[in-house]
Amino acid sequence: MDSKSFNYATNPYTYLGIWFNKVPKLTPLWSANGESPVMDPASPELAIAGDGNLVILDQATRSVIWSTHANTTTNDTVAVLQNNGNLVLRSSSNSSTVFWQSFDYPTDTFFAGAKIGWDKVTGLNRRLVSRKNLIDQAPGLYTGEIQKNGVGHLVWNSTVEIESTGLWNGQYFSSAPEMIGNTVSITTFEYVNNDKEVYFTWNLQDETAIVLSQLGVDGQGMVSLWIDKDWVVMYKQPVLQCDAYATCGPFTVCDEGENEGPICNCMKGFSVSSPRDWELGDRRDGCTRNTPLHCGRSRNTDKFYAPQNVMLPQDAMKMQAATSDEDDCSRACLGNCSCTGYSYGEGGCSVWHGKLTNVKKQQPDGNGETLYLRLAAKEVPGVPRKNSRIFRFGAAIIGASAAAVAALMILGLMMTWRRKGKLFTRTVGDAQVGIGITTFRYVDLQHATKNFSEKLGGGSFGSVFKGYLSDSLALAVKRLDGANQGEKQFRAEVSSVGIIQHINLVKLIGFCCQGDQRLLVYEYMPNHSLDAHLFKVGSDTVLEWNLRYQIAIGVARGLAYLHTGCRDCIIHCDIKPENILLDASFVPKIADFGMAKVLGREFSDAITTMRGTIGYLAPEWISGEAVTSKVDVYSYGSVLFEIVSGRRNSSQEYSKDGDYSAFFPVQVARKLLSGDIGSLVDASLHGNVNLEEVERVCKVACWCIQDSEFDRPTMTEVVQFLEGVSELHMPPVPRLLDAITGGATNTKIYSMLSVEGSPTSV
Repeated sequence: MDSKSFNYATNPYTYLGIWFNKVPKLTPLWSANGESPVMDPASPELAIAGDGNLVILDQATRSVIWSTHANTTTNDTVAVLQNNGNLVLRSSSNSSTVFWQSFDYPTDTFFAGAKIGWDKVTGLNRRLVSRKNLIDQAPGLYTGEIQKNGVGHLVWNSTVEIESTGLWNGQYFSSAPEMIGNTVSITTFEYVNNDKEVYFTWNLQDETAIVLSQLGVDGQGMVSLWIDKDWVVMYKQPVLQCDAYATCGPFTVCDEGENEGPICNCMKGFSVSSPRDWELGDRRDGCTRNTPLHCGRSRNTDKFYAPQNVMLPQDAMKMQAATSDEDDCSRACLGNCSCTGYSYGEGGCSVWHGKLTNVKKQQPDGNGETLYLRLAAKEVPGVPRKNSRIFRFGAAIIGASAAAVAALMILGLMMTWRRKGKLFTRTVGDAQVGIGITTFRYVDLQHATKNFSEKLGGGSFGSVFKGYLSDSLALAVKRLDGANQGEKQFRAEVSSVGIIQHINLVKLIGFCCQGDQRLLVYEYMPNHSLDAHLFKVGSDTVLEWNLRYQIAIGVARGLAYLHTGCRDCIIHCDIKPENILLDASFVPKIADFGMAKVLGREFSDAITTMRGTIGYLAPEWISGEAVTSKVDVYSYGSVLFEIVSGRRNSSQEYSKDGDYSAFFPVQVARKLLSGDIGSLVDASLHGNVNLEEVERVCKVACWCIQDSEFDRPTMTEVVQFLEGVSELHMPPVPRLLDAITGGATNTKIYSMLSVEGSPTSV
């Protein structure tokens, strides 16, 4: 990181700030004088004052613009910017004596290693505060803090509590399970609550990663990772910006755009209050009325405009006792000069006084309602008064005739669509919402998959079909076989699987639980499964070795996360190339994880019907022993062999006339000793491989398929071995392979080995 004053070209103010030194895109992380900006960039001086405090001085007047205000006991102090981004004022002779640090006074960025919470002894409250706008470092409207009871809160304008995290359960805050989503593979969390302090902090597992955790100007919290010269959002809450409290300000409608994100629009009859602040992201003032209301001058001069399909504002006042119908509701609003709008529906009459906030545009077929917005008559030209009984009577006659015609037209359309087999009652909701999963109706998925016409594949648990949302977003729909759980249990298990997110796991978008139908909706992988690239005969494209090696590491990381990174250890039980999918960049993603939770008892029945001991099943499956995560390790080792050879381990060419001496894992054991590793590699690669990596993969594979689960490494160790962090001993040949080949050849191999049953590095 680097420390200096940052100055945007359009910003007349100058600040002392901190930002990433290795990120070319200027990203302010902390500012000292957000509330006291320097007006003349040539005038400030950063210095140690006579009392030992770090100060910003006006060179001309020598007045103090900003100070650390630390209770220093000496003027022998020095300011140091540490590598973690913490600006520290300490004793120059004793580095452990710290008088002040920026980590105790965060702005909008949550640094790795910093604390958010209370010092119960001194009363210091470390909390995040959003910025005023994109360039003004003054405090904004949103604060994120841990209260003394240990519960986190997001607060708007110091008055409205927007969200609560719930209590810490040991891994995450109870109301925020999405914390263990995409970022868990690179971050660790810590929560402390004792007599002296209560705080939450996080740290990086990979010190080379550049991670930004910020509370945005719009009230949206984001965690981003610097990848390929830009910030990539890994986590955000709320997921949709329109769900952030008052994100567009009063008298606005927030519309979550499909491609360019949310759009804030003024309501009819209103204009942007401060165009400059609006463009910079500060929309606290929202929009103001173009024409004042005429309340008190004439009861007939204010009218109502009806924005439809919106989520109504909060803080409504119910008027059920005073109103019997919609006309009464309208009159009740017109009779009060502070009333700005009303709504009438199944819940009766609701009226709003003062500013209207949090109005959100809904889909036409969603759960939107109609808001009657009060405007001056001139803002609603040509519209009869909403509370006119004559108008309502005439509208009823005309409406009845129109309704009859419309009903006939709709009936005809429905008959036509039914004949085509395409009855589709609503648009499938946007499933690209990041955290969380969506509930789909069966008819929606029928339409999205064209009645399940394009089959992608099938397996032990059901068939997979390709589909589309809104003709753009491709998805994969798995129709489960034998999922006989009750709806409540199925939904609970699917939800628990849905929060499991990792870059090497296929993302669960949603599910359907309707009648006896059980379907899972996943992100679509354009490069299909690994087996299609390894075993496809006559293919013009060959999976290069560097991609194969990265796939091996990626799958290992995904399994390690399932085994140790989740709240409960998740055993996949069916690792094979068909369940390793590849995205557009050939990043591997494990499919079908968590099926034991989703299917319950039927999962065990499906597993027991699997065939092939010389495949991917560990010996304990055959012996009937209790299985652990080491069965996945065994299956993974079998997949590694196939990644190297480009052929099935169970290929018939390995077992001609009952002779299994050519069985590929046996060949690997031999070649590891003789050093002829190159002959093991897929011939289609034409020798374009890294032999050191090939040897490493072969050693790991042999360790993974050891007979005893206790001799196999964990998947975390496998990742370390493949990344070259740890070195491996030469593996022994498993007894099962020895038995398959008659034992003659392998006895010699055993005698040549100096290793005894452990893959641990030397």
